[in-house]
Amino acid sequence: MSGADPASPASPASPASNADQIEYWNSTGGDSWTRNQQKLDAVLAPVSDQVLKDADIRPTDNVLDVGCGCGDTTLAIAARLKTGRAIGADISAPMLARAKDRAGSTKLPIEFIQADVATYSLEPGTVDLVFSRFGVMFFADPTAAFANIRKSLSANGRLTFACWRDMTENDWMFRPLAAALAHITPPEPPAPGAPGPFAFADPDRVRAILEGAGFKNITITPFDTKLTLGAPGAAASNDSALADALHFLTEIGPFSRLMADEPAENKNKAMAAVESELETWSGPDGIQLAAACWIVKADA
Repeated sequence: MSGADPASPASPASPASNADQIEYWNSTGGDSWTRNQQKLDAVLAPVSDQVLKDADIRPTDNVLDVGCGCGDTTLAIAARLKTGRAIGADISAPMLARAKDRAGSTKLPIEFIQADVATYSLEPGTVDLVFSRFGVMFFADPTAAFANIRKSLSANGRLTFACWRDMTENDWMFRPLAAALAHITPPEPPAPGAPGPFAFADPDRVRAILEGAGFKNITITPFDTKLTLGAPGAAASNDSALADALHFLTEIGPFSRLMADEPAENKNKAMAAVESELETWSGPDGIQLAAACWIVKADA
């Protein structure tokens, strides 16, 4: 399953079932992430590096990468393997197409499958490590989904994933969003525990879900970093970090959806407010804001 939009304040569609996520990630969401694959890989690199390190990948591991998207983490996993194999699973056809293209020129032990791992019939006991970077917070029934995933793990199998902490701790999303919401109609808040990027912000809930799915030896460790939303010289339209950051938030983030039905005057005011907020975070290395995650590990 694709890691649904980390820049979205709520699930991009109704949280009633995974069908909503499948539809979104095979249309606008998947298309947008595929177009911006290189930018996303760069922005999320600090988290990717940390969760890959914490996963303790062994050369002999068979690894299932849940929500592999355009294949960034799956490729990194496969590069660490010798006799093992990396399997990237996602619900998004356009993102998987990009992942397969990227892997095609390599000789890495890697394959990709289009699958909703919440219900997909995974072969029991064949996986040593289940891994995910922001791909597990969107299940309609997370306990059942993790129980299904656990079936694929060997007797000594492990689970490692990264998820976002509370949005108010994630300045990279919270600050620009708060600036915009002063000028546009606020969205309906998601129901508690509804699928979405911040659904796993409560570590007690995460622990309860995993315990309910049969996992043990669960550890939930905070990880704090900065995300570079705008890098100098990286913007498509000009060389400013500000333009790069605005492109990231409007093309990949929630702003285009939030402002879709707003009057032009409101949109202009909102974007001016976002631009002003981002300027306050500009420095010699671009526009960098705080990001707060959990690194979750467990045994089968």
